[in-house]
Amino acid sequence: MDKQEIKKLVKKAVLSAQKEGKLPYFDMPEIIIEFPDQEEHGDYSTNIAFPVGKLVAKPSQFVATVIKEELQDKLGDSVTVLPPGFINFKVSKDELIDSLKEILKKKSKYGGQKQRKTVVIDYSAPNIAKSFGVGHLRSTIIGQALYNIYKFLGWKCIGDNHLGDWGTQFGKLIVAIKKWGDQKDLDIIELEELYVRFHTEAETDKKLLEEARVWFKKLEQGDQEAKKIWQLCIDISKQEFSSIYNLLGVKIDRAYGESFYEDKMGVVIEQAKKLGIAKKSQGALIIEVAGFNAPLMLLKSDGATTYETRELATTKFRMEKLKPDLVIYEVGADQKEHLAKSFKVAEMLGYGTEKQYIHIAHGLIRWKDRKFSTRRGETAKLKDVLNEAINRAEEITKDKDIAKKVGIGAVKYNDLSRHYSRDIIFDLDQMISLQGNSGPYIQYTAVRCKSVIKKAKAEKKIKRFRIDSLNKEEETILKALRKFPEIIQQSADSFSPNLICNFVFDLAQKYNLFYEKSPILNNESQDFRIALTKGVLQILENSLNLLGIEIPDKM
Repeated sequence: MDKQEIKKLVKKAVLSAQKEGKLPYFDMPEIIIEFPDQEEHGDYSTNIAFPVGKLVAKPSQFVATVIKEELQDKLGDSVTVLPPGFINFKVSKDELIDSLKEILKKKSKYGGQKQRKTVVIDYSAPNIAKSFGVGHLRSTIIGQALYNIYKFLGWKCIGDNHLGDWGTQFGKLIVAIKKWGDQKDLDIIELEELYVRFHTEAETDKKLLEEARVWFKKLEQGDQEAKKIWQLCIDISKQEFSSIYNLLGVKIDRAYGESFYEDKMGVVIEQAKKLGIAKKSQGALIIEVAGFNAPLMLLKSDGATTYETRELATTKFRMEKLKPDLVIYEVGADQKEHLAKSFKVAEMLGYGTEKQYIHIAHGLIRWKDRKFSTRRGETAKLKDVLNEAINRAEEITKDKDIAKKVGIGAVKYNDLSRHYSRDIIFDLDQMISLQGNSGPYIQYTAVRCKSVIKKAKAEKKIKRFRIDSLNKEEETILKALRKFPEIIQQSADSFSPNLICNFVFDLAQKYNLFYEKSPILNNESQDFRIALTKGVLQILENSLNLLGIEIPDKM
């Protein structure tokens, strides 16, 4: 019995009650099945009696009782009504045991599905010539987690790293490198320092901005010197990004920068003209979009293309070449209006429907009183944060390999455990915490499970087990394990990896309480409790794999 099965049974019960005259006919409202806040109320719950009660002008308690009576032949005492009208469902002991057996049988595939759908996930997208800042951590690891989740659920996933390798900032960089840099001895730090210096100097020397515009124009026109310096910036940046991705254990399928779409914008512009949705305004070519104060600009008054034009070219390319059912943009909340406008125009141009585009608008990692700013040199470098986390973990573990898994796990979990929409105040101590609701706590629980299994010499096999009764801790763990597939589906539907973090932390707490209260080895329940431990370890592994967090062999 799961959410979908209960939903079908409830719908059938309502229809049966209508047929028998216990309830009048009405348009069926959405049936929502949830996990109750308090476990003693059952394993599943629905409030369907409340909207139905309003439709038929009857008390919700009455409606709930009618529905319960229709369900009783099928579910017996496992269905109850709680005032003022909640219908609760309890899973039987046999179903709980069957779920454990299924986990042990399916192992890493437990909870997975087989879908015939394709999703493109746009994530990470760091800017060329800038250090990989801690601000890009969110897009990178949330995007990777969503990729892992959808792949686990059977989708064909295509990760796309849309690099910021084009735009007027490259005119500024070219000027800065020519004036103050040494092309033979540049690294990412110097590129960033040159960018900051340009903006500092430009405050008093206004000619610099005009020089930058000229050099970007040369770059757009294919000037060899401009292209050489631009490519140097890209090569240095990609080397830096690669080192960060290796540390994080992130691997993105493809990396097409904005420049890739430069020769693909003309078709978009001509198509907008042909459809009659583009028009001239003060020398620029724009598309007016209902619901937005500012239009989408295809061409500036000087004939230059815009970021928005490249965005549409990107969308067209993805929809025609990759044919996705869904495109997820894991991009900061500050791009919300830009992307919403782009989605509407994409539909106007015939590039799929607006519903196919999802913007996961993550909050920013920021200083307490302001945003990070590369122009002012006010950023925190992600590599520094990751290395500090590893160093702190090594002080405790005294092992470099373990420290890397624990330190990186701490940083990832700290971010993924928050809902993506929240801003995060940059706090290094909290970010790399090894205490409480943290990645290391989950990792430690998994290592504890491994240790129990090893002591029982049950790494490869366990004997068949039977259990006549369950104590409170055992039943609580079994109920938690059984939720895993539904939690993963819920996480995918809401694009929220934090739900997996909530689940896995709760499971770890439940197992540690069980470990303290219930002897596992050398007692009559040993076989079952080892099986239960193996089930917990498997679900911890499955969950952490989706989050991109490794489990060390020991801690």
